[in-house]
Amino acid sequence: MLKGDDTGISPDRFSELGVAAAAAAIRRGDISSESYTAALLRRAHTFSDLGAFITIDEAAVLAAARACDTTRATGSTAPLLGVPVAVKDSYLTQGLRTTLGIRSLENFVPARDAEVVRAIKDAGGIVFGKNNLVEMSYGLTGHNSHFGQAKNPHNPEHVTGGSSSGAGASVGAQIVPAALGGDTVGSIRVPASFCGVVGFKPSPGRWSGDGIAPISHTLDTAGVFARTVEDCALIDQVVTKATSTVHGDWTGLRGIRLAYAPRQHLERINHEVEEHFKETIRRLCDAGAEVVEVDLGEDFFAMTERSTWSIFFHETMESVAGFLRKNRIPSSFEDIYNELKPGLKDAWGHLVLPSGAGFISHETYQTALDHDRPEIQRRFNMAFSSSGAQALIMPTTPCPAPTIEQQTKFTIAGQEVDDLALARHTVAGSIAGLPGISIPMGMSSNGLPIGLEIDGKNGDDRKLLELARRVEAAVGAVARSV
Repeated sequence: MLKGDDTGISPDRFSELGVAAAAAAIRRGDISSESYTAALLRRAHTFSDLGAFITIDEAAVLAAARACDTTRATGSTAPLLGVPVAVKDSYLTQGLRTTLGIRSLENFVPARDAEVVRAIKDAGGIVFGKNNLVEMSYGLTGHNSHFGQAKNPHNPEHVTGGSSSGAGASVGAQIVPAALGGDTVGSIRVPASFCGVVGFKPSPGRWSGDGIAPISHTLDTAGVFARTVEDCALIDQVVTKATSTVHGDWTGLRGIRLAYAPRQHLERINHEVEEHFKETIRRLCDAGAEVVEVDLGEDFFAMTERSTWSIFFHETMESVAGFLRKNRIPSSFEDIYNELKPGLKDAWGHLVLPSGAGFISHETYQTALDHDRPEIQRRFNMAFSSSGAQALIMPTTPCPAPTIEQQTKFTIAGQEVDDLALARHTVAGSIAGLPGISIPMGMSSNGLPIGLEIDGKNGDDRKLLELARRVEAAVGAVARSV
């Protein structure tokens, strides 16, 4: 408990509260939602240079907090009562503008909430604001030409990761205790790793995608950023109406077996990332876990990258156009395409438009869905069954966050790469449909966070969260630098 004077928790420490702790403090009457929310709004002003938000309606947020305090006084015990949660600006939010990161939608105000947002509100949560994101969620570094570059809270000269850039930054800077994001090939896990927070990507279909702007209906997954695994589990319980929270003994990992694939995940990675990962394995073993090696195959990366990007690019136009029509958004696919920043517009023109030279044919797309994807799933299933492991572990990203100046071309292990390399370890879990969670496992020598990804079996989300809580306890907390 973060105690202040006899009246409860000191206001200058409100930002340290996670979701579960803040909700419990509000329910007990230790703090009011209004005072807590006001403190977070002040922090949002302090860290406004990070570019974490596109929209915050302060008057509406404070009014919602006062309403929660009134509700509490009548005896409400809602699980998120009075807790502000940020929302990626790809989610529809009733009465609060939704831009999708596109300038032409800067005045669009939806008439309804995305289903996940409605679940958060029904549980007593408050929409704090709309997070910055890469245009149309199409990018891995956090650059938005219209609403500004999101900056890493640990060092603003470095990227946040993307596309859920502002969501990761807002939790990493302790502006909010949690933020809703979206993950197609790594857009939650990469920013979570770079910003030093926990990022949970559920199994596809576990969280509703209704009211969330898509990229690929096969790969898209809504999810959440938070300070701890416990907080991610609480949000997951609220969204899915699960019957129980994470529970158990967090004092050790005895009886747990984990697997990792050194040929796939320890080649072409930053030296410090490798050292932190090996140290993490030592800590896990010290806590009682058994950690074994597996091999996913020499052609694993080539197959996962080829098939993932084939699905990703082929589905974009249909997914985006369908979302705009269904939700009566005052824009068309062509309107959005025409205002994309030059590099992204070129990529869409080459790969997404049917007239593009690199457009993925229907035959190539079907091969990715009908052959490659099942083969990738088979290899993961074999890795689980042959090793007896409950989960696979790997460094979330092959390097810490690159600088903003060098975000499109940088070096990993002596090799020049582009920003797609940031998703090298996350794409396979996406195409296979595995639930995944990134937790902090250390800091680089220049003060940048490094993440550990834990992937479970499809549909075993609650088991993964329980396991991740135990791993989190064994690995330890990352020092704050904001």
